[in-house]
Amino acid sequence: MPRGDKSAYTDKQKRKAEHIEEGYEERGLSEDEAERRAWATVNAMDHGGKKSGSGRGKRTNKAPARKGGRKGAAARARKTSSRKTSARKPSSRKTSARKTSSRKTARKSAKKK
Repeated sequence: MPRGDKSAYTDKQKRKAEHIEEGYEERGLSEDEAERRAWATVNAMDHGGKKSGSGRGKRTNKAPARKGGRKGAAARARKTSSRKTSARKPSSRKTSARKTSSRKTARKSAKKK
């Protein structure tokens, strides 16, 4: 089987890769890069192409797909947080940070006892 041949993949895996690829293209990646990443994600989730036969099934690992979503959301949050912080008052942000840190130290000391 030549490299890049997708005949060993099930229809479900192909649909999954297509859907992931569309998501990457919406984020602004090129078609080639989106396809490469999509198939890499499917491989990481399903451990390569599925082969038929009793007892050969493996569980699908959903962590790679979740990782991509979290990374994208984090990048989006970084972009929007810079806009939000410029509109806020700087003093209100400092006081909330102090409250949080004092709560954490109180919890730590309570756990030690």
